[in-house]
Amino acid sequence: MSDPLLRASSVTKEYDTGGETPLEVLRGVDLDVVPGEIVAVMGESGSGKSTLLHILGALERPTAGTVAFEGRDLSTESDDDLAAFRNRSIGFVFQFHHLLPEFTALENVAMPALIQHRGLDAAEPRARKLLDMLGLSGRVTHRPNALSGGEKQRVAVARALMNEPALVLMDEPTGNLDAQTAEPLHREIQRLSDTMDQTFVIVTHNPNLAAIADRVLKLEHGVLHEVDMDEGASLMPGTTGEDHTAEQAEH
Repeated sequence: MSDPLLRASSVTKEYDTGGETPLEVLRGVDLDVVPGEIVAVMGESGSGKSTLLHILGALERPTAGTVAFEGRDLSTESDDDLAAFRNRSIGFVFQFHHLLPEFTALENVAMPALIQHRGLDAAEPRARKLLDMLGLSGRVTHRPNALSGGEKQRVAVARALMNEPALVLMDEPTGNLDAQTAEPLHREIQRLSDTMDQTFVIVTHNPNLAAIADRVLKLEHGVLHEVDMDEGASLMPGTTGEDHTAEQAEH
């Protein structure tokens, strides 16, 4: 097996809720992710899946434990260094596409490169290539209000891939899509893994999305454990994507 691209070791996360005892969301999570694999993380709403994803992507710091990326201990990095790391090495796709409404699909996809102070002329060829790869060559100049829900989410996937990140983290990427619209995006994620050796960690309630993963993990009582695919398909209570909202309310 390849050396891990990402390694989380004994990660815990607590939140001060104002009471005598802090809310412990993660309790010693261990996770290795190797290059090119798709890992799905499932679990009940409010179980901490989004929190875990944020920690893996250096959006939040753990209370204890470490997250290492290509052997680099992220806990020792400054906030500015982590921001640069995220822009260079991590792609994010959330349940809500978060496209900028005043910009075209092309400009939205190019945004991570523009943040690196690369001009649009320099970023445009790759942005166009990604949109074409995701079946959006005819939507390059369209703004988000002229795109369907599935098209918006594919633009968000293209944006996540813009800077050629080693790892893409997805939080309920098809949570707002119906089954017919979500299925093509599932196939695209699998194709990107197969043809580009792209690595994904995906938080999802959707057993059909989890089914494309190489491994399915369940977060339960703050701890991750591996499940077989048949069990993974039966884990979900039938909801489609309220995890992040539920966690925010809980915290």
